[in-house]
Amino acid sequence: MPSPDACRGYRVQSAIEARSSGPLFGWKVAATSVAGQRHIQVDGPIAGRLLRERAHPSGSRLSLAGNRMAVAEPEFAFRMGRDIPPRQQAYTVDEVMTAIAHLHPSIEVPDSRYALFTSAGEAQIIADNACAHEFVLGDAAPQAWRNVDLSTHRVQGRVSGTARSYARDGSGAAVLGSPLVELVWLVNELSSLGITLQRDQVVATGACTVPLEVEAGDQVIADFGALGAVSVSFRE
Repeated sequence: MPSPDACRGYRVQSAIEARSSGPLFGWKVAATSVAGQRHIQVDGPIAGRLLRERAHPSGSRLSLAGNRMAVAEPEFAFRMGRDIPPRQQAYTVDEVMTAIAHLHPSIEVPDSRYALFTSAGEAQIIADNACAHEFVLGDAAPQAWRNVDLSTHRVQGRVSGTARSYARDGSGAAVLGSPLVELVWLVNELSSLGITLQRDQVVATGACTVPLEVEAGDQVIADFGALGAVSVSFRE
């Protein structure tokens, strides 16, 4: 169960969804590594809402204007095939697996309203929608992904800019051991808050490489090998 401060943060966060222009696109999990938790001074993962007007297809061009974080994060994302309603008993990995429709490669471009977001505190970061901002979703992976050990599956993030280019490697293990562990955490976090994870909603499970620093003019490609790739570029 989230702490009282976290619950207050989630109540504020729900007002963001209420002001969105369409049905909720899905959810994100933030602070999914020990390093990430230390960076923003929280004790564990936190959840945020992915707004429909901030969700984009692969190949989109976005703006970094005013973005304080200026990073892109390759992430495993899951689209749900059925509702998972709240209940008292915790959901298991096997139960959640049966509710997944598709796995997608994705890129999150987070941001915060706080100039000093690293010291804002858990309740404030949750109220700030767990730094959710822009989200880019790639095509669904082949269903053979269900036979893949996502914890060891390699992911590469590549940044190509006008003056520099670089790449960073990672894997599903970067998100506290496995993307499926983070998905199950999100399901049970929502359940404890009385929230249903709905059919067709997408869950982004956290950065599986060190976040990629980006600037205007850059293109980012997140390569998930046999599971597909997703890209985004940033306007000058």
